[in-house]
Order: sequence, then C-alpha cells, then structure tokens
Amino acid sequence: MGGGAVSFFTALERRCAQIGSLLCVGLDPHHRDLPQPTAQAARSFCLRLIEATADLAAAYKPNAAFFEAFGAEGWTVLQEVIAAVPEGIAVILDAKRGDIASTAEAYAKSAFETLGADAITINAYMGYDSLEPFLRDAAKGVFLVCKTSNPGAVDFQDLWVCSPDGRPLRVCEEIALMGQEWNTQNNLGLVVGATQVESLARIRGLARGLWFLAPGVGAQGADLAAALHAGMRDDGFGMLIPVSRGISRAADPRQAALDLVNQIRELSQEILKQPRRIPLTPDRRKEIKAAYLPRLAEGLLHNGCIQFGDFTLKSGIQSPIYIDLRRLVRFPQFLADIADAYIALLKELRFDHIAALPYAAIPIGTAICLRAGWSMVYPRKESKSYGTKAEVEGVFQSGQEVVIIDDLITTGGSKFEGIEKLVTAGLVVNDIIVLIDRQSGAREALETAGFRLHAVLTLTELLDFYEEHHLIPIEKINETRTFLENTRKPNQP
Repeated sequence: MGGGAVSFFTALERRCAQIGSLLCVGLDPHHRDLPQPTAQAARSFCLRLIEATADLAAAYKPNAAFFEAFGAEGWTVLQEVIAAVPEGIAVILDAKRGDIASTAEAYAKSAFETLGADAITINAYMGYDSLEPFLRDAAKGVFLVCKTSNPGAVDFQDLWVCSPDGRPLRVCEEIALMGQEWNTQNNLGLVVGATQVESLARIRGLARGLWFLAPGVGAQGADLAAALHAGMRDDGFGMLIPVSRGISRAADPRQAALDLVNQIRELSQEILKQPRRIPLTPDRRKEIKAAYLPRLAEGLLHNGCIQFGDFTLKSGIQSPIYIDLRRLVRFPQFLADIADAYIALLKELRFDHIAALPYAAIPIGTAICLRAGWSMVYPRKESKSYGTKAEVEGVFQSGQEVVIIDDLITTGGSKFEGIEKLVTAGLVVNDIIVLIDRQSGAREALETAGFRLHAVLTLTELLDFYEEHHLIPIEKINETRTFLENTRKPNQP
C-alpha cells in the first residue's frame, strides 16, 4: 500500500475517495475454482482477478487458509500474490490470528514483513496484549473480529455481559467499545458481518468512527442496501464490502466488480440524502424488555414510583394506580438503571442530541448523558424574558436531529408542546422515548402526526409482571386493568 507516513485508515480512505469505491475484492482460490489443485493454479487465479479489477478495488483480501492448504509452495504463492497488488491498494490478510507475547510478535512479523500485507484480521479473545504487536505501526491495520456473518456467531458473540460501567451489552458490543478505545493511531477497525443488519446497526451506533470490514454480500446473500444503510458512516466511508465468489465465479469478473461498484455508489448516494435512522425491530424491542423488565418493574414498586390504592389525579379522576417518576432523584443507583434502559433504545436510533422535557425527564436525561456521553438540550416550560431569551436550552445547530426523552406518556399532549418548541428552534424531531406508556392513546396520536413512540415498558407489561410474580394482590391488578379499559379513548386497543 505504501505511504508509511500516514495511518492505515487515512491511506485507505484516500484510496476509496480517489476511485469512488468501497469494494474489497476477495482472493480466495477455492479448489473447485482451479483447473488443477496446485499452488501455481491458485497464483494464476488471483493474478487474473487483480489484473481485471485493479482500478475498481479499494482493497484486496487474500484468505490465508486457501494458500496454506498447498503447504510451503502455497505460502510462497501468497507472498507473490500480495506483491502483485499495485502500489496504493491495501492488502488485508484474512488470517484471524490471535495469540500473546512472542507468538503475537512472530505473527505480526510474518504478516507485515515476510508476506508484505498492509492489514490483518485478528481475534480479540486473548485481550489487548495479543493485538499490541500488530498495532505498533500506524501504517499497518488491524480488523478486529467483532460480529461475524456465519450462523454460529450467535453462540458466543450475542451473549449478554455486564460492561465495566454496569451496562448490559452483548459480547460483540463490548468488543466494539474496546476496539474504539484501542484505536489510538487510526489503524484499528472491526469485522462486522453484513448478513446481520441489526447487529451491524447497533455496532455502528457504538463505534461511529471505526472502519468496518463487512463480509456477507454475494454468495452469503446479505442485502447490500440494508448493510450500507446500517453500517456506512455519515460521511459515506467507514465500510469495506468484501466480495469473493460473487466476482471470481462470474462469467465476466471485471463486469461483476464494475456492477458492484456502481451499485454501491448509487446506494451510498441515495442513503446519504436520507435521514439516518435504524428502525427498532420487534425482535430487538423484545430483547430490551426481557433484559430490563424484571429489575425495573421491581425497582419502580420498591421505590414508590408506582403505587396502588385510591388516588385523585390532576384531572380529578379517581385512579387505583399512581405513577410518580419524580421520586427517581431520591434513588441515584436506580436512576442509573433507568438510564441504561433508555440507552438500549437510543443506541438503535440516529440523533445529534437528546431533548429532555421538563421537569421530570431532565434528571433522567442528565443520567443518560453522563453514562453514554451524549449531549442534551431541553425546551423551557416558561419563556425566558432575559439574556438570550432562549426557548430551547443547550448547544445545538439548526437542522440537527433530537430524540425526545420523557418519563411517561398518557395522551401525548405535553409531547406536542415540546415538539413545537424544538421544531420552532430549528431542530428535527422523529422519535420520542418514554419509560412507561400508559396506553391511553398517545402512540396513535403521535403516529398520526408522523412521530414514532418508543416505550421501555407499558403499563400492561408491568401489571402482567406484578401478577405473575404475586407482587400485588390480584384484585388490585384487575381493578387497575378495568380502570385502564374505561379511560382509554374510543377505538384504542
């Protein structure tokens, strides 16, 4: 690749911008694709692909296994194939190394000095010291295996763990966060499969600046448009699309590569014109609720944020249930748990700031921002008649997108008031997140107006949990359900 004075990803980005391509051509000489099962046949196979695609490839990715299968001669051929790649085009050795101490040193020397590769794929299971030798030279890149494209990836990569700051994360998400921390020289990226778009989107939300190597397009059947929408950075870079068999097995490999490059260009341009938002799928919603429902339901009850009895509401209606989330400020650790539940939903959305509605949501929003590092704005309840006379407090620019945060929602009236102030200030609102949806018509009212409501919990889910775990007498549960049915607006489910 050359250009040792700059970091690996700076050089890669220059190449991508120069030729207008995110295509990484895989050099995988499968035995079935060769006229004879020999190392020299593998060499010829790869050289033909390089010659046909050199002006279209942002990078090449030889898979070490297909060369190692030929023994010592295959290793020599791999070295020759890497040397044949024109200057200025990155070669990513797909070897998935991962060991410690002197072994890692030897692997790094083999990949970068002996073979002459510019980057390598690495497994993170043995920790940072197994990566450090590969990261020393900023001009040499590492793609850390994070979320792979094979079906068995769920066996370990999707397991839930508790992060050092107490947040529940999947293993792959924790790897993404650690990778971002370790990327001190702009030479560390992630391997994130294009076949699992939801994971790709979540990891992009966690590692907004990192480059992804996203296998799965072509023979594995990944949806290219969905993958680009989920994984591409907002600047149109940050993602390499490796394709091997989809090019090498085509009747005209060059035409197949050209078609892919043109398709990527067209899709990228179309995506960059659209608001960047990743939808929360039903399956993802279920996962979040399953992770947080028990802890939050019990905490709300224990801390008096939900009470059962006989209460007079602000409207004058008598209610068998009372929800008071202003009490959360009395319980900082539980408030942190609440914030984590919001964060799990927020990680699925694209936004510039969160917008907390006064007053109950301001401490919630502050807790969210302290834990996740996001910025917050808020619309004032009363107009400010002095100083800047701002209707919306915080640092923002016109045209930026905010996600509204509030504690609970009934009919949605107060949300519309907040939306109006934010929009008047030049901000864009698409999504609203609340802790509890009282299911009294707000969702339908917001959707009719073009907004999306996301609730960590619904009142029905809380009642079901309290009944299942015998935390509240059944007569109180039934009385509350009857009350909800009677107070819902007509035509509400």
